[in-house]
Amino acid sequence: MNVYPGNLYVVAAPSGAGKSSLVKALMELDSRVRPSVSHTTREPRGQEKDGREYHFVDNAQFDELIEQNAFLEWAHVHGHRYGTSKKTIEDRIALGGDVILEIDFQGAIQIKKIFENAVLIFILPPSLVELRSRLERRGEDSAATIDLRIQNAEIEMKRAQDFDFVIINELFETALFDLKAIVHSQRLKYAAQRRIRKDIFAALHIP
Repeated sequence: MNVYPGNLYVVAAPSGAGKSSLVKALMELDSRVRPSVSHTTREPRGQEKDGREYHFVDNAQFDELIEQNAFLEWAHVHGHRYGTSKKTIEDRIALGGDVILEIDFQGAIQIKKIFENAVLIFILPPSLVELRSRLERRGEDSAATIDLRIQNAEIEMKRAQDFDFVIINELFETALFDLKAIVHSQRLKYAAQRRIRKDIFAALHIP
């Protein structure tokens, strides 16, 4: 098992549960947590920009990256492909930085097999009714697409049991507090403190 001084947080949720908003708010409050920008074959939505929310590539480029073994994980989600750059994550956590990933549950489980110290966090909506309401308010998908997302959500949420932590995003401020608490508590674990503060442990003669 590879042990890195940095932490890897992996956040998954059904579409519309508020995952992206929570992760964005966390990074605004905690400069030590940085994103890893995934590759996707879907088109940009709204104000998304290439290289910021995602690296937008076509299917041929995505196939080439797979052949180069460039992805830590990749998966089909809602008719498109998403992949996480292996080198980007390894380089950052090897330098002691913290990385947070927003991916689907399939990718999260794949990553846990490679990075055993990865912290898996699943975001749940308070109800399916509220989840549908959030998707409709977003105004980005057709009624048929929303129906598909709700169907997928029911499948995805059953895999929350495979995660280390679960946050119910009923009240945004409470959910954000919970996410901050998970990140902070991970940094205070014995193994993490031992890796990061080697000088203090040595001075205190703690092996």
